[in-house]
This record gives sequence, C-alpha cells and structure tokens, in this order.
Amino acid sequence: MLVASIDEWYIFIIKKVIESWHFLMVVFRMEHVSVEVDQKKLLDDISFTLEQGEVMALVGHNGAGKSTLLKTIMAMVEKKMGTIVLEETYHQEKHLLLFKERIAFLPEEPMLLPELTVRQHFQLYAMSYQIDEATFQQTVTEYINGFDLSNALEQYPDELSKGMRQKTQAICSLLPQVSVLLIDEPFMGLDIYAQQYMIEQIERKRNDGTAIILTTHQLDLLKGIAQQFILLQEGKIVDVGKIDQFDTITRRTDNG
Repeated sequence: MLVASIDEWYIFIIKKVIESWHFLMVVFRMEHVSVEVDQKKLLDDISFTLEQGEVMALVGHNGAGKSTLLKTIMAMVEKKMGTIVLEETYHQEKHLLLFKERIAFLPEEPMLLPELTVRQHFQLYAMSYQIDEATFQQTVTEYINGFDLSNALEQYPDELSKGMRQKTQAICSLLPQVSVLLIDEPFMGLDIYAQQYMIEQIERKRNDGTAIILTTHQLDLLKGIAQQFILLQEGKIVDVGKIDQFDTITRRTDNG
C-alpha cells in the first residue's frame, strides 16, 4: 500500500512538472477578444495561444480581419473586450510599455518617418528596444547585406522604391530580440532574392524561440515555415489546424 502511494506521488509530481514546462512555454495568450467599430464587429471572440518558437499563419479572404487582429495586438486598434498577455505576465492594458518592448511588428505598408534616413530608422529602433551597440552593429550590418540595402542608407523614404521601403521596415522589425513577432504580408514588394532571405530570417527567429504570427496571400511560401493556421472569416475563427491540412480546408470552405 505504501509503494502504491509513493508511485502515485511520483506520477503526481511528474504531471505537475510537465504542466509547469507547458506553462512556461506559452509566450502569447489572447482570450475572448472582440473589436467593434461603428457597431460593426471586426473581430468576434478571438482566443488562441502561442508557444516559444511556434509560427501561426493567419489566413482568410480580404476583409476577414487578419490585419485588424495584428493591429489589435499592437494596441493600434482598440478592443471592446478580452485580454492579451505576453509571457503570462505582461498584460496589454496594465503593462503597455513592457508589453511593447517584447513584441515587434512588420506591417503590410511600411510606417517610415519622412524626416529620417534609412540608417536613422535602424538607429531609432535600436534605441527604442535598448539594443546594445555591439549587437546592433553586428545585426544591422548582416541584415543590410542580406537585403542588399547598403546603397540606400542615407536616403529618405520618399527616395526609395516600394521594395526598398519594405526592406527597410523589415530590418527594423527583425532587429530586436522579442518574444513575439507579428508579420503582415512579409513578401509584399520584395524580389525573389529578398523573399528567400526573409524566409531564412523567419526560420532563424523561430529557431531562436520567437513566436511568430504572420499573414500572406502567397500561401505556398508558408509550407515549411508555419506549423499551425487560423482561418478567419468575417472576424471569427472558423477553423484551426496544422498548416499541411490547409489546402483541403480551403477547398471545403470555398465549396461551402
């Protein structure tokens, strides 16, 4: 009887250890988030979690709510209800500054300041995320070379092509080491070489433990990058699953 009790105790302890490991791995939690503008629901009761190194693809037709969801996470769009938490500690509402220090955003349309050069944008992000000088110089040099942007460092945004602006914004978003990275249409405006380099950097971030939420209409590029998907329709989650199941689900949704 004593042996059985000891065995049960060991099983109980092991279960608790496993549960604590899972708890520590969760870096992003969204619960029951809704967004409403002019009495129209843009997001309706959205809930999901992300673990370290997990890449989640947001998919859906135009207007499904993908970009709205990312902007809501960044507090660029106000939510009507719900909670958003990083690392099970930093609540978007209670700890906004600490929250934003742990998250980065690559928007579909670059948000560059017209009075700053390309180089100054990188310096601004380094200061904002408190990246030490040695790490910044090493990292930004690598990205500049990878995106072939070395000839544009002293140029201003209005002197850049769309692709160059997108590369600039991409580097800004990749510079900090954060818990969660949000990416809205990462391949928009990029040539095939820059697209491949972007894929490599997303994989690198994933392998370093960064959780990533991304959207793209170039779904073929997601295979091998994302593990999971969330399918949005009219602001609601209508399906979730492994990314290699997505084609079947798409056809079933379109036919339904």
